[in-house]
Amino acid sequence: IHSKAFINNMDNFQTVLRFFMNQKATIGYSFMALLTIGGERIFTLFSFQCPCNPDQNFAYGILFLLGPGLVLLVLGLFFSNKLWRLYTGCCLNPMKLCPRGNVFHCLKVLVNIFSGACVAPIMWLCVALLNGTFYECAVSGLEDTFVVDMFCKNKTLKCSAELAHVPCGKSNLSSDESQELLRMFKAQSQILGWCIIIISVTIGLLGTCYTNCRSQVSYLQLTFWKRYIEKENEQFDTFTLEYASKLAERNIKSFFENREPEKFPFPNHKSWEEISALYSFTKSEQYYSTLHRYVERDGRDYSPERRPFKMDLEHV
Repeated sequence: IHSKAFINNMDNFQTVLRFFMNQKATIGYSFMALLTIGGERIFTLFSFQCPCNPDQNFAYGILFLLGPGLVLLVLGLFFSNKLWRLYTGCCLNPMKLCPRGNVFHCLKVLVNIFSGACVAPIMWLCVALLNGTFYECAVSGLEDTFVVDMFCKNKTLKCSAELAHVPCGKSNLSSDESQELLRMFKAQSQILGWCIIIISVTIGLLGTCYTNCRSQVSYLQLTFWKRYIEKENEQFDTFTLEYASKLAERNIKSFFENREPEKFPFPNHKSWEEISALYSFTKSEQYYSTLHRYVERDGRDYSPERRPFKMDLEHV
């Protein structure tokens, strides 16, 4: 009875684990959103202090509004495996950017890389605009006639002069007038935030619809393809770690025992180049990655690398 209950519990655990594994993209984006909200609150409470100066408000506010988003964009590109897979070695061999002359596929990959890196910056921008603190400071420092007339229409004459001091609550305007201006700042900021959210979601939906509509495979095969890529990457990382450990152990053992190293099978440089290329699916050859296509190909070159090749010491 106990063993049966244990088996049932394990089945339930595997079901829950499988559910979370299938929803890991959603969970990842949710976690990113929570981090963005938390980061924005920390910036607002502990770092942001609007100078309330007509000459500095706009620069200060816009820097806090866009600066972190730009940093997140750079980090998103920096940690993109696809970008480095596409870019590495392209200065020496520009054809690596567009293998087989497929310019459309190259542009599609670049758009995919950039759109993936834009998720965190857009989240930051939306959260910051919905809160409104950075926008209030930035807009209050604008001296453009259109902006001043928009906020100070039907108000006292000193409104335009005191506009930059409103976010700090230090203006000489009446309390009701200051609160009305703050509500206008916040309303505009939130409208912009919701506009960006709606536009981003719409573009994401249209992009997904277009990609699926142009897919050369069925939905189930596309799902299998994604699962295969995930598992291949996981297995490749695990196997390379184990294989690198064995190679390091063999070399160290050969050095300390002062004898010839044992033969160790290893792919040549050309093979590494071939499996590192980005893959584009074609109906004529049903492979799911460059590695899959390479191992299934007839007439593979199994010879080890004989001539030394120069490596960048920064990556060694």
